[in-house]
Amino acid sequence: MAYIRGENKPADDSAPQCPFCRIPGLDDAAGLVVRRGSLAFAVLNLYPYSPGHLMVCPYRHIADYTDTTDDEAAEIADLTRQAMRTVRAVSGAGGFNVGMNQGPVAGAGIAAHLHQHVVPRWPGDQNFMPIIGRTRVLPELLTDTRDLLAGAWVGASAV
Repeated sequence: MAYIRGENKPADDSAPQCPFCRIPGLDDAAGLVVRRGSLAFAVLNLYPYSPGHLMVCPYRHIADYTDTTDDEAAEIADLTRQAMRTVRAVSGAGGFNVGMNQGPVAGAGIAAHLHQHVVPRWPGDQNFMPIIGRTRVLPELLTDTRDLLAGAWVGASAV
């Protein structure tokens, strides 16, 4: 309901106020950060579509994917692959939706700071609840999901 009512949605997503700029300054548990790289980080979505719904964000406050450096684009891609491997290993996800909503017209909730969604999917996960009930059912707390994924992260060592 908080998502539907727009609670906690930033009125100002400019660099100093942007949640994706503030999160890296928090400790990992408080910020729901699962993994930190040198140019980007993986964080749980505060309003997930499914358990384990992550976002991969560059630290730099940029809005458009075409504004990433080659190194940023490479690290975003690598963290996305690592996220998929990790979520699959701990949850048995059957598939993923991966993508970026570029701009408000494309559905970006925080359009000023680039972020790529990594949404795990399972057979039958989209039933009447999200479609008719317009709500999501999540079987565990975000902090528990963050601890599980951070502890099981596969790939390169943390920065």
